[in-house]
Amino acid sequence: MPKSSILLSITKFENPHCKRLRVLVFTSLFPNSINPLVGTFVLERLRSLVNFVDASVIAPIPYFPTWIPANGRWGNLARVPHVEDVEGFHTNHPRYLVFPKLGMATHGLSMFAGTLRQVCKRLSEVDYDLIDAHYVYPDGFAAAMLTSVLKKPLVVSARGSDINLFPRFRAIRPFIRQVLQRANGLIAVSQALKDLMIGLGCRSNNLAVIRNGVDPEKFFPQPRLAMRQQLGLPADRPIAIGVGSLDENKGFHILIKAMARLQKLGVLLLIIGEGPRRSHLQNQIRQLGLQDNVRLIGTVPHGELSSWYCAADVFCLASLREGCPNVVLEALACGRPVVATRVGGIPELVVSSAFGALVERSPEAFERALQDALQRHWDYDAIAAHGRSYGWDHVGMQVMNVYSRAITQFHARA
Repeated sequence: MPKSSILLSITKFENPHCKRLRVLVFTSLFPNSINPLVGTFVLERLRSLVNFVDASVIAPIPYFPTWIPANGRWGNLARVPHVEDVEGFHTNHPRYLVFPKLGMATHGLSMFAGTLRQVCKRLSEVDYDLIDAHYVYPDGFAAAMLTSVLKKPLVVSARGSDINLFPRFRAIRPFIRQVLQRANGLIAVSQALKDLMIGLGCRSNNLAVIRNGVDPEKFFPQPRLAMRQQLGLPADRPIAIGVGSLDENKGFHILIKAMARLQKLGVLLLIIGEGPRRSHLQNQIRQLGLQDNVRLIGTVPHGELSSWYCAADVFCLASLREGCPNVVLEALACGRPVVATRVGGIPELVVSSAFGALVERSPEAFERALQDALQRHWDYDAIAAHGRSYGWDHVGMQVMNVYSRAITQFHARA
């Protein structure tokens, strides 16, 4: 849709009441003071709406009622404050009860029960026009129950595993279908997710594809050698970079195996992120004798990632599943070609061989593609222009259209 049409629909929606839209964002995928990198894409999308809406956030935190190791996952979650300001957005973190060994079937109901009081309190203070939930299950399911009780319109965004993985689980598949049928507006971050959602019974006329965006003020090309000097990286070696959670899905073990095959070329792989498989990856690096070829960098603040992308020659991602990975957009916006698996929404971002290569999920495939990418002459300006074309401003206007239709649909049914 042309930008002029989008702006027109927003204007038509806002002018009759002469007021800004009031939105309550409901998601467990939101940055907090303990884990500032979780759900940054939700925060960025919310920022894109500040010219149109007044928003605040309910970001539930799972709680497990037992002894909590001080340095473990549950200990970190326990330290998240109940109320905080996250970059200008008032954010509550109500707790909801989980029992990990029982699986996910109870998580949606538990999230609803754990957040109902806080959401009711918010609505007594501000009469929100709409609840905007991210992640179909358990977040979207809990939000659907809340909006049924509180009589509010609901928009739900599908992000990735909530659609391309969770429906395989028989116990929660019916809950996911309920959300897709009950929401007044639905957003998929890729066409691939939209197709799966329609297969689950979602109406296509109630579903918009709105991909993630990238902030061009944060992610832009910078001189490679200057960035390497700034970060203490070697100036004379080819460098590949991967960014993401250190879990099975992101496939860093596959990239490390590819590095063993590229060892003779002196390629250095930088892996940025933290996660449950860090010790496994450390052992793999040691067993393959790749201490000089692979570095686990750890967590890097989101605003500093651009320097790391720009210091590298190529970005790589070996995911098994994806929605619309922001790391791909960020790397492209920094002018770096992408070598990634052909899954989820990645082919919708790497739309041409001029921007990178899509490969099978194997060390051999990544070895060949990375070797080609490191020897090829790239038009870095063209890559950056393509990446930076996915701006958050355009995303915000598209989201406002979904809000407008969802509210209209809700009141038409009332």
